[in-house]
Amino acid sequence: MSTSTDKIKVGDKLPIFNTVTEDGTSISNESFAGYKTILYFYPKNDTPTCTKEACNLRDNFGVFKKNGYQVYGISPDNIKSHTKFIAKYELPFSLIADPDKSIIKSFGLFGSKKFMGKEVQGVYRTTIVIDENCTVTHVIENVVSGEHSKQLADLLGFS
Repeated sequence: MSTSTDKIKVGDKLPIFNTVTEDGTSISNESFAGYKTILYFYPKNDTPTCTKEACNLRDNFGVFKKNGYQVYGISPDNIKSHTKFIAKYELPFSLIADPDKSIIKSFGLFGSKKFMGKEVQGVYRTTIVIDENCTVTHVIENVVSGEHSKQLADLLGFS
């Protein structure tokens, strides 16, 4: 399993967590058992790149659903921010609230990164694919926000 200093990788089990989605529904690592899941980590709601990624996944959501995948986004935003973001862009999937970044850190997806030429602390834009046994089957670290659905479809073999 990934620790706070190690990024999650293929073959890892999901870290243990408990939190809520935008509508207050409880969700934990155990919620994914029995489902193929795409879990995408992003820095902040309603920013240009994060919006482009969310809308690209929205526009291609049917492809994932048809192939048996559920989709969740996770960011440090709170429930209220997630609710507004979903409504504004008519997202057909839930967003997981992690305002204290404990879940993101448990996946090893928070730390130093370059942003606009400066070193900052932040969320590593990463997508993981999980099988029905809560095991990571794929990790995408070089997410192309506007083409993320194509990246996933190509990787999962249903493009």
